[in-house]
Amino acid sequence: MLYFSQFPKTTYDIAGNGNKKTITDIWRRVKVRSKIVNNLALLDKYDVQEGESPETVAYKAYGTTDYFWVVCLVNDIVNRYYDWPLDEYNFQQYVADKYTNPAGIHHYEKLQSSGHQTAEGPADYDHYIEVNSDDPQAQSVSNIEYERRLQDKKRQIRLLSPQYLQAFEDEFQKLISK
Repeated sequence: MLYFSQFPKTTYDIAGNGNKKTITDIWRRVKVRSKIVNNLALLDKYDVQEGESPETVAYKAYGTTDYFWVVCLVNDIVNRYYDWPLDEYNFQQYVADKYTNPAGIHHYEKLQSSGHQTAEGPADYDHYIEVNSDDPQAQSVSNIEYERRLQDKKRQIRLLSPQYLQAFEDEFQKLISK
């Protein structure tokens, strides 16, 4: 089912002249409960590949692009440009537009001395802490490296297991129509 076709309709006077039109109420929002997002039995991990869109991922996972909205909703993707990983060309453009010197230093960090000290995946940098440049163990992180880390985190998404898709859609329709 198409995403906006599930939203209720409302009347709105766009011009303010008393001529009301029936429109889709796009201001409705539904958020996936944290119990569902954190339930590993309901969700599968997925690494978004270069150039994949939410539609591509939905097609691979569910056999149709119509469920792109499920991919976005489960991963709290509101802005497709900033919340979804960029392809390499757009990433390079984004970094060049954001920073006058992409190779410049963004911050310094070092391995933390207690707690979590090893990576739990290719995009895990939680075992590092930000420090001042004068710390003897400080390592610089460039602007482009910092931005690439953010992109790598965005590549790691979760997909609703296909067997729960119909129940998820039914629940969404019930909530969005309230």
